[in-house]
Order: sequence, then structure tokens, then C-alpha cells
Amino acid sequence: MHKRLVNYFTLELSLCPCGPILIKSGQEGADPSKPAMEFVETLYKQDQSIYLPGSSLKGALRAQAERIVRTVGSDRRPENPAKLWAADPLKLEEYEYLDQQEKDKKKKKEGAEIYKLSSFTDQIFGSIAIASRFRIEDAYPEDMEALKIEERNGVAIDRVFGSVANGPFNYEVCTAGSFKTKLHLKNFSLAQLGLIALVLRDLNDGWFGIGFAKSRGLGQVEVQVEKATIQYPSCVLEGDEIRLMGRNFNPPNCSILGAGEFLGAEAEGYGYPQPDHQRTSVEAAPMPFNFGVQQVWQGNAIYHDLFPQVVQSWSQIVEVAA
Repeated sequence: MHKRLVNYFTLELSLCPCGPILIKSGQEGADPSKPAMEFVETLYKQDQSIYLPGSSLKGALRAQAERIVRTVGSDRRPENPAKLWAADPLKLEEYEYLDQQEKDKKKKKEGAEIYKLSSFTDQIFGSIAIASRFRIEDAYPEDMEALKIEERNGVAIDRVFGSVANGPFNYEVCTAGSFKTKLHLKNFSLAQLGLIALVLRDLNDGWFGIGFAKSRGLGQVEVQVEKATIQYPSCVLEGDEIRLMGRNFNPPNCSILGAGEFLGAEAEGYGYPQPDHQRTSVEAAPMPFNFGVQQVWQGNAIYHDLFPQVVQSWSQIVEVAA
């Protein structure tokens, strides 16, 4: 199924520091005038610039998604297959079903079965068995001149005597500016998109941060969502309905559709919920070149229309699992 593309979500957003943030480069540079701990840099618009790596952002978002799932579900595979759970990607013992697959080649598991057996977060962010369907781009500065970069100093305190154990050391932080990025999710259920919405809400509310020294006040950012787009490449518009080409499936053009709506009987093999749709005030429109259908939310409509609807689907999944 994942060789096909039935729905695709794109969110354009900006991350603005609410205080100092630092994503370390991992090694000390050759410039002696810079602090020992430097902000990661890259070549951007023909100049050297700091940026927020997509890998760092994805790790922080995934960690919070796992916390949410474990709070309402479990941290290990339950006996009830409907119960939500989140696997730890660093604990290989949680992937015993893959070991069994290797031992019994006669009963080799298909991709649909592996996906269905995987935890809720693995189905979104990927694991050693399945590819990720979530992607976030590197966040680059919107205005290089608006960035404010400063140097701070710190020491390590001896836990016994209360004196300085190591230091002082210095590090580089960004305290102002705006970093623009895009978030992508394909072949998603509405509950999966609802979980992503909750993670972004928690990041904006300061429940977790990004980068270095989060427990010491660094890493807090404001999330400014700008544009959200959901696309259905295999659909066309017919009057006030969306029609899936090749199938008798005609939902209203103001519907948000999860992947399960497109798969028919195949959805059960992957564990996609059916039905999986919500109403919205945004009507669908043709995609570029008049092939495919898309819905676009701008600014506050994302928080007031799109996210509440998909979070409602997440709540329904939680209630069923409970």
C-alpha cells in the first residue's frame, strides 16, 4: 500500500526563539574566536549561517509524540492489539516480531502485517522495520539580519562541595530571529495527524524544547503555523463532491479524509480505521494542472478548523483503545 500515495499533508511553519536556543555542531571549530560549543552552521544563500537541522527537530517531536502515546496507552506491546503503545527505537527487544520473522521464513510477514504490528509512533516516524512517513525539512533563517547570536558562560558544580568542578566554559546561543521549515506526512490516518497537531501545540506551549540544555532554560520556541495543505492525488472534483478515480467513493468536498477511506478492504490489513473522515469549512479545489484535489488552510484557520477536527479523530482512537 505504501508504494501508493493516497493523501499528503504539508505544513509551513516558523520557529521563533522565546529565549536562548543552541543546537551544537558536535565538534569544536578551528576558529579560536568562537566559543567552545558552537551553533551548527551551513552554507545558506551564499553565506555561512546557523540553522535548525531537520534531524534534531524530528527527534524532539518524536520524543514528545511517544510521551503522549505512553500517557494514554502503554510503553510496551499490550495483549489487546487495539491498545495504543509506543516502542523505544533503542530497545531491540521490543521488536521481537521481526526476530520471529527471520526464524520462520515459511511464514514471512508481509509489509501490511509488520505495519499493523508496529507501535503507533513507529507507524508515523519509522523503525528498523518500516520507513518513516513523517519528514521535516531543515529550518533556515527567514531574515539573516534579524538573528541575534551571543556568547554565554557556564560552570560545572561539584555535587559534594558545591564548588566549581569544571569550567568556566562558553557556548553560543541564538536569542532572536525566525527559522522557517516545512513538515510533511503521507498516507496518514486522521488520528496520526491529530497526534502531530498535539505535539506542535505542546512545543508552542513550552512543554518541551529543542537542542542543548533544555533543563537549564534553553530550547523554548514559539510555533507560528502559516499554511497547511492536504492533497489527494488520485481524486477529482465533481460538483460538490470528491470522487476517487476508479472507485464509487464520493464524499463531500468539505471533508478531511484519512488513508483508510481510500483503501477499501485493504485498510483492515494495515490497521487503518474505517470510516476515517471529518468535516471542515474549507472546500476542496483542484491541484495544479487540474489533476488531483487539495484543501488549503491559512493562518488561524489551521488552529481553529483543521487541528481541532483531526484531534477529535485522535480522541476517538484513544477512547476505543481504553
